[in-house]
Amino acid sequence: MSAALHQYDATGRPTLRNPQVLMRPERLAAMQPSRLSGTWSVMNRMISERWDIRLERMDVDAEANGTIVYDIRIGSHRFSFIAFSRSPNPEARTGRIIGRSWDMMGTLNEGPASEEAIEAARREIPLLYRGRATPNALVWCRSNRSMRVFNAVLDALSNGRQPRISDLNQVCYLMRNTGLDGNGTFGTRPFPALGADHPLGGMLEAQILNAYLMRELSCDLVEHLARLRSESSVPLDPAIRRYIGVGNGSALGLIFYIQKHPRLLDSWITARETAIAAALALPLAGGDPRILQLCSLVRRAIRFRQEDRMMYETFASSAQVAEELSTLLPKLEGLFETGLVDGAASAYPLDVLARDCETRMAPESYEGFLSLIIELVPEVADRAARSVGGADELEVDIRSDVAALRALIRRDYGWALGIDLAEAGARDYVWYKSETAEEPRRGLRSEAPEARDLGLDLVGATQRLMADLEAAPAEEGIARFLLRHPAHRYYVARAQSLEALRYHTPMANIDAANFTPIDLVRLMNVALHGIDKTRDYLQRNLRGVLFHGAPTRDDLRAGTGADWFFPGEPQR
Repeated sequence: MSAALHQYDATGRPTLRNPQVLMRPERLAAMQPSRLSGTWSVMNRMISERWDIRLERMDVDAEANGTIVYDIRIGSHRFSFIAFSRSPNPEARTGRIIGRSWDMMGTLNEGPASEEAIEAARREIPLLYRGRATPNALVWCRSNRSMRVFNAVLDALSNGRQPRISDLNQVCYLMRNTGLDGNGTFGTRPFPALGADHPLGGMLEAQILNAYLMRELSCDLVEHLARLRSESSVPLDPAIRRYIGVGNGSALGLIFYIQKHPRLLDSWITARETAIAAALALPLAGGDPRILQLCSLVRRAIRFRQEDRMMYETFASSAQVAEELSTLLPKLEGLFETGLVDGAASAYPLDVLARDCETRMAPESYEGFLSLIIELVPEVADRAARSVGGADELEVDIRSDVAALRALIRRDYGWALGIDLAEAGARDYVWYKSETAEEPRRGLRSEAPEARDLGLDLVGATQRLMADLEAAPAEEGIARFLLRHPAHRYYVARAQSLEALRYHTPMANIDAANFTPIDLVRLMNVALHGIDKTRDYLQRNLRGVLFHGAPTRDDLRAGTGADWFFPGEPQR
């Protein structure tokens, strides 16, 4: 009998969901954007704290070559975004790290943009790995235009009209992020050095702000180029400007990120599950206004999915998600009118609905419903979001012994011990770094026999560790065990350091032929980052849009736009 996903305490109150089910890659892949996602969480702060972002300099010629500078004020802290626009070069233009030319390169710096900082960025950023960031640099970034959409918008604005929505809704962005590098990369500031009280000290907050600034830059740039082209040009309608996000593409490198940051992954999933459990445990009665709020959210999500033009190769289509979510509306309306779900009373009606969704809907629809109910407990969710973090260091506890470690491995890694590595396909693939593209790759071991495997072989390492533990005396101390078996040190430290955590490791053999890389790429992009309208390619690459529908910087200064997510197409 399979384990249940939903769990309850002794009183029958919903608690955190079962990690033995939730940490399967196919379940993780289904998680949807929510109030706990990076873009949503940071945007909520931007609105409530009224972050002040101003375009300070737009020194760009008609060919799109030049310098752009933004000034950002977050409370008493001041930052700057220094960017260099270039005329697209089709021959050298690429989204890869080995490229020689991007349409925009920039840096998010702490402090104002001095001329010295601008010139240092102009000199160093194009060098990438040969360059060095200034000490106050938080993130280096790169982006390219969506040439068709950017040019269509430019032509429309130059001719004094707004762009057609049909020209926008195929991708929903003007520029696509091709790199957000921080935390020491290129000499940028390590994020742990910022401290918990820093306004950008939370998980990925500097990169997320940088992505928002890319969105603003793309809109400012197209308006500027339209003005240079024609005196009769018009700016973007604010509704259209909000609808435009920034594109994002990611691939296999995110799987390495998950493996290297198990505490961070556990912290984020725990925060999300805490908010979900709080929402499922709401004692909603008939006439509760929160039920109508949820109805409104479901309708908004349905419309958003109905208007999604993306093609889905691996996952449930937005059309299917919209159709399945629509079946919730009669149940919610009945709950509001009668206090009953399908004619029955329940202490926790949202839990009843969630279990119903789990049994009859695609996982994406079910997880989409859970994301929506989080909006009913904003204080719980925001408090949980502020707690997300986790040090990378893993340490061996030499006070333990072999018997205790055996028990720990059986409890937390029984799934890994149960995988038959002699089975056909179990060891078919190897993870390596491409010499030509400087990017992570996953290929057949038979085709790359000399490749150094960069992936975390958690399944194989756990089985080898357990074999040596079984052969060791139960009372032997861990220090003595590791003196005899030093190759196990990392995996012992990992198991011991994560002992008290629930959601630190996806339960997958990443070397197996039946492992689908896009599952974990999607977890990071959709659930953690908050990317919408994702399209997957070859089960390992994912493209989507960030800040789709987000307030403009003028909206932020006014403190408006809190309901920005799941935007509808602007009416023209």
